[in-house]
Amino acid sequence: MKLPIPAEEQFRAPAHHERVTSKIGLALAITFTTCFVTGLLSHLIQHPPAWFFWPSRPAGLYRVTQGLHVISGVASIPLLPAKLWSVYPKLFGRPLVRSLPHALERLSILVLSGAAFFELTTGLLNVAQNYPWGFSFPQVHYAVAWLAIGSVLVHVAVKLPIIRRALSRATVEEPPAAGLSRRAFLLMTGLATGTAVVATAGATVPFLRGVSGLAWKTGKGTQNLPVNRTAAAAGITWSSSWRLSVATPRGTTKFSLEELRALPQTTADLPIACVEGWSQSATWRGISLPTLLEAVGAAPGTAVRVTSSERGGLYGVSVLPGEHTSDELTLLALELNGEVLAPDHGFPCRIIAPNRPGVLQTKWVTKLEAL
Repeated sequence: MKLPIPAEEQFRAPAHHERVTSKIGLALAITFTTCFVTGLLSHLIQHPPAWFFWPSRPAGLYRVTQGLHVISGVASIPLLPAKLWSVYPKLFGRPLVRSLPHALERLSILVLSGAAFFELTTGLLNVAQNYPWGFSFPQVHYAVAWLAIGSVLVHVAVKLPIIRRALSRATVEEPPAAGLSRRAFLLMTGLATGTAVVATAGATVPFLRGVSGLAWKTGKGTQNLPVNRTAAAAGITWSSSWRLSVATPRGTTKFSLEELRALPQTTADLPIACVEGWSQSATWRGISLPTLLEAVGAAPGTAVRVTSSERGGLYGVSVLPGEHTSDELTLLALELNGEVLAPDHGFPCRIIAPNRPGVLQTKWVTKLEAL
């Protein structure tokens, strides 16, 4: 027996009203735009083009931007299905395609929905450090982000007259219909979004950690600091013959661990801010990069290539730009929270610099090269 296909006009529930759709859509546009802009910043910091500049101060700026990136992504998760629920009756509109512009509009919605679901799903799995796919997450996530934000802009441009009408105070109220009221549906959506944010935001917002039951990483790990990649996973072993090589145009100088400890030491309170969204402040002690560069006859403010003992990792080599190597808070750290660095935190030495992603705070440093 063939079931009858309902018509769009038969869906009379208040949750499907254009005013509901417009309000949720506006909230989703804000969270998606915030997520896109902060994600774009993170990508540019990690893969900087020649024109890009990222300062070393304020020290916790990346902690804020990347925290906003993940929080806005989490907020989008309940908003997206609520938005789709409010508009799904339009799937039953007839005719299916009224004109070429109408067909392009429907296609753009399909692209927008697919890109949005992909970004939120892969982003959530990245937070959990679970990668059940064969592609490079940073590159693909970045590429699809442009597709998603482009689709958002097209969709808003097409729907702008409807959005303005729906959000106008002059909107005519329709008679009450069966089902959850518009206000109740919006309230439930807001509560779901707020709950998701509060439950996870403690990963980057310290004062929420007591109530963020789903916050990840922070407050755990050795020396009161989380660990993404252990020394064992990176294949790191220690030898007493280890030396740090510092190469400059004048030659290469090698330092033993004892010689590094004999240099002037600096203490700084700096956060580790991970691309997965968690961040944690800690007290670090070591040699400031300006001091180390001056000790080998190089000028602070020179870009420095940092090489790790780790082999095969995506971030075994990083580059500290000049604005960081001239900052006294950029350290070749030897201690963490009053103790010698644990192997999992980069023993014998690691980079810790203000306003940098955690993946660029290279551990197990074996070579510094002035560029």
